Amino acid sequence: MSAEQTGWFKVAFRVQGSVIPTIFGRVLLCGAFGLFISVLSFYKIQVAGKALGGIIPSIVLGLLLVFRTNTAYERFWEGRKAWGSIVNNTRNLSRSIWVAIAELDLTHRIEKERVLKLLVAFAVATKLHLRSQQVDERLEKLVSASQFTKLQSANNPPLEIAFWISDYLQAKQEQGQLDLFQMNELQKILNSLVDMLGACERILRTPMPLAYAIHLKQLLMLYCLLLPFQIVEELMWWTAPAIALVSFTLFGIEAIGVEIENPFGTDPNDLPLDNICTTIERNIEDLISIEPHYRRSSMYGISAGEQLN
Repeated sequence: MSAEQTGWFKVAFRVQGSVIPTIFGRVLLCGAFGLFISVLSFYKIQVAGKALGGIIPSIVLGLLLVFRTNTAYERFWEGRKAWGSIVNNTRNLSRSIWVAIAELDLTHRIEKERVLKLLVAFAVATKLHLRSQQVDERLEKLVSASQFTKLQSANNPPLEIAFWISDYLQAKQEQGQLDLFQMNELQKILNSLVDMLGACERILRTPMPLAYAIHLKQLLMLYCLLLPFQIVEELMWWTAPAIALVSFTLFGIEAIGVEIENPFGTDPNDLPLDNICTTIERNIEDLISIEPHYRRSSMYGISAGEQLN
């Protein structure tokens, strides 16, 4: 058996990260009910009723489940695109700040490093904000003590951090270290970061309509409870396993939709926000270790013009 086939079977029988623990109780209940109907039929009690199959057509239930799953995955994918934009905009903004803002002394370099760390702090704070978690020690390492104190009482920590970055850019423009055009371009990238924060908040705070969720669960339960009456005459003692299998399939699809509806949590099926934030932090650290060309030239006493000649 090839490694790919082995991996396929390993994933197929994996419990961690699946919805099996979530739906196991419901599947067991439906299977037990199917067994109960089989017992009644065995003792010649008339329970078979094929006419019940028309109450909830399979196609109707299937369309509802497909819509539920597609809607949930659309939210999941939109969240992933928003975080992809956060990564890209952070790279663009950090690179532009590192190169465009002039350094007149060592203090300016230290300020730029702090601002670049604020970009990492923005991503970490966004993650914590979406998970309704308090600011933690990882965020404390990325900001000053006074800033961390403010973040602890802020209603929207990532928005507060975005304000500090914007304030820094404005100050550098007024001090002549950044021209107006550059400042406006950097502010546009920062605005895109805030837009992605808003997109994630929209996903988080706009859940699936409750009436739809209730109606779908009711139809699922009715379908699984009526199905034994339709198949007991043909399957007899196989009714319970058949009902368990059908309920496993249907409840599993519905549970997957619920699982990925909010992609910002800490479950195995949620977005890997911790890894994304770590990637952003490594990108910033790598950038800080690189000296722009103009700065390398000045360090050796050679002007940029002389380098070109």
